Amino acid sequence: MLHVKSFAFNPFSENTYIIYNDEKEAFLIDPGNMPEAETETLHNFIKTNELKIKNILLTHAHIDHIIGLQWAYDTFDVPVLIHLDEVEILERATFTAKNYGFFFPAFNGKTEYIKEGEQLKLGSDVFEIYDVPGHSPGSIAFYNQNNGFVISGDALFMMSIGRTDLHKGDSNQLISSIKNKLLVLPENTKVYSGHGEPTSIGFEKEYNPFLK
Repeated sequence: MLHVKSFAFNPFSENTYIIYNDEKEAFLIDPGNMPEAETETLHNFIKTNELKIKNILLTHAHIDHIIGLQWAYDTFDVPVLIHLDEVEILERATFTAKNYGFFFPAFNGKTEYIKEGEQLKLGSDVFEIYDVPGHSPGSIAFYNQNNGFVISGDALFMMSIGRTDLHKGDSNQLISSIKNKLLVLPENTKVYSGHGEPTSIGFEKEYNPFLK
């Protein structure tokens, strides 16, 4: 059985996720921890539950989703998995941070590229990777069929969708990604978004005003 723990971090209220199994193997997704207190909260949860971080996964590389990336990489010494089309966004992070009024050093660590059609395994659990560009050029989602949930990043939110006015955003592409990759999942699939509360595919199909 998989367990999903979420933390709302940094001034953007970004959702950082830890997915872990009963054997204490874990994925850390979108580490957005910013001040020391948030980092301590995240680290304490991992240590208290004796979790072994197998990989750091990025749904995309906007600044709010990677503020804690260097700490996570240095602490757990595991590769960062990212879509190739998102590398430019990761490399722009220092510039982006300046626009928000804070300093952010360039990420210094090992990245590995993942894409749609590939699978990730956490113990016996399999995650399908879906390309969901539009909010960001290399946005990806992670779907686990057996446990009935998808980590959607900033593609799909409860009653909303990701913004597309940032660098290389594309509104038509985002709508296509959501309709062709996410809304085709079973309606009872739980959606863990990059911000806000969880939702479900069925709820968003019926009520999301941006998808009508």
